[in-house]
Amino acid sequence: MTGKEAELEKLAQIQTEALAALADVADEGALEAWRVAHMGRSSAVMGVFSRMGSMDKDLRPVMGKAANEVRQALEAALDEKRQALEAEALSRSLETEKLDVTLPGRPVRRGRLHPLTQVLRRIFQIFGDMGFQVYPSPEVETDDYNFTYLNMPPYHPARDMWDTFYTKTEGVLLRTHTSPGQIRVMRARAPEPIRAILPGATMRYEQLSARSEIEFAQVEVLVVGEHVTFAELKGTLDDFARRMFGEYARTRLRPSHFPFTEPSAEMDVGCFVCDGHGCPVCKETGWLEILGCGMVHPLVLEYGGYDPAVYSGFAAGMGIDRSTLMRYRIDDIRHFRNNDVRFLRQF
Repeated sequence: MTGKEAELEKLAQIQTEALAALADVADEGALEAWRVAHMGRSSAVMGVFSRMGSMDKDLRPVMGKAANEVRQALEAALDEKRQALEAEALSRSLETEKLDVTLPGRPVRRGRLHPLTQVLRRIFQIFGDMGFQVYPSPEVETDDYNFTYLNMPPYHPARDMWDTFYTKTEGVLLRTHTSPGQIRVMRARAPEPIRAILPGATMRYEQLSARSEIEFAQVEVLVVGEHVTFAELKGTLDDFARRMFGEYARTRLRPSHFPFTEPSAEMDVGCFVCDGHGCPVCKETGWLEILGCGMVHPLVLEYGGYDPAVYSGFAAGMGIDRSTLMRYRIDDIRHFRNNDVRFLRQF
């Protein structure tokens, strides 16, 4: 018999003896003792691996493969034996132990709507009372709808401000705002008047903080028709703020710039977390921006299928997360998606 044959026979004997010993194991304690004896560091099969360096080069691959097969066979037998012992223990428990079926069961907690969903439904109600319709739009968008048709061609510097998530498919991205829905609803309705809101999730690769998240919900507001003015924009948003945050909510419009509106503004509401005294949520200003707005740019109207010489309109995009922060006086936007039941039960 050659040395190779002798080593292989030794491995086969190790496996046979280990499996024979395993057959006599009757409880978990004995099973653990068997594992240590036949599969632990000092076991015979592990000794073969430790002697591998001193074997001939031609013998090493053969012995390594054979030792691995033995170890795998023992591991499989160990798992099978453990499952058999657990099944036997369960069977004995069911036969000998009494189950008191009269004990009351654990109560099932009733779920509730997420605070963001509650606020979103309140926004639907407010704008529904004003005659607006809800219009869904895709969360995965094309570059044209997300930028180009909103007066941001490929060379436009405003694209660098959005921290966009691009996909592996060229020209396809996760929308950075709900404004692409403006083009979609206009192309679907032109040349009819429009009064619509477009809710949905948006994604930007931003720094996480008390007031910003990577994913957040927005609602786009769009009105298109003849003789639509900035005064109607301001009146609509002021009415919304009073219905949303209370009759005495403080608001202000600040001049701003967005490529897809002209003129543009940002709307702030007095911070309800600190009552205007200054806190991390409002960056110590006492005000919290809730939306950007403005008159729809003539070029955007053209991309949407409307003649800007006849039609005008206004648009606004508001973050639902920030509106929820103020409505419930929450101090950190990250609470909404941490899935902490202790937080969510409060709403």
